[in-house]
Amino acid sequence: MSIGERTLAYALISIGLRLLIWVVPVFAYLRHVDRVEPLGCLRLTRNVGRGVSVGLLLTVLNLAGSIARFGMPHPTMARITWHSLLGTSFFVGFIEEIPYRGFMLQQIETRTGFWIANLLSSLLFVAIHVPGWIALHQLSADRVVTIFVFGAVMAAVFKYSGSLWAAIVAHSANDFLSFVLFGR
Repeated sequence: MSIGERTLAYALISIGLRLLIWVVPVFAYLRHVDRVEPLGCLRLTRNVGRGVSVGLLLTVLNLAGSIARFGMPHPTMARITWHSLLGTSFFVGFIEEIPYRGFMLQQIETRTGFWIANLLSSLLFVAIHVPGWIALHQLSADRVVTIFVFGAVMAAVFKYSGSLWAAIVAHSANDFLSFVLFGR
């Protein structure tokens, strides 16, 4: 069963839990501890057009590179689920970019500068993926390196564009390409 009520319920529960665990605390911290407006602080209201454009450009480059490496996309119905479309593709950019690039990168950068903050936030980004890889017996050096480089690129894209939307769009599109279209 790919698309159905059970997979929709699973996707909505998964998205809801990840929003509650990762995103809500960031907004609460920014609002109640730092006493700032979260959307502005996370750079979700500045340079929106530039951010979306940069994210889409990176997506086109990613698609071209994926086609060059793996051939034409070969989606199967087994990979098209509510969770793969909503949780792993559409919402993953919000769920992971808000805490890692929007919050941690910027918080660390105020103390260390961009490149050290990029290194540390990318290492933390890898660390959050490790339990899932262990649970699925997929932990490998190439996955660690790939996710580290991906995190570093998302940080650079965020810095360059001045908008978290660049990383959100590129991240969501990357995971859609990887999991749904190319099955990686």
